[in-house]
Amino acid sequence: MEIALCFVVAALFAVTVYLILSKHIIRMLLGVVLLGNSVNLLIFTNGRIQSIVPPIIPEGLEVPGEMIANPLPQALILTAIVISFSFFAFLLVLSYRAFQDLDTDDTDEMRIAEPEDEGLPPLGY
Repeated sequence: MEIALCFVVAALFAVTVYLILSKHIIRMLLGVVLLGNSVNLLIFTNGRIQSIVPPIIPEGLEVPGEMIANPLPQALILTAIVISFSFFAFLLVLSYRAFQDLDTDDTDEMRIAEPEDEGLPPLGY
């Protein structure tokens, strides 16, 4: 099962790179969302996917008697989900505001600081 998930994570990372390198802001945002999900899936895969018991030590034992699940990857994934959602919400509002001001989501047309008709900036002072 881990091998199949490794291929899924690799495919998600490839799609993420393709989307982030796009010219349109919405595609970039979808790439950021996929990046967060692929990293979460990578952490989940590293935590070993097996049918092992929950991390609860039975009464009367000092240490677990058998293999137990590692709770650290699950806690990291829950934290990462919250952080990635808030980051996506911030980027979505930021891109919507840029779209309202500039009437485009193409990054090549967002040239307020460097208009095309003014030429190059001075090369020396």
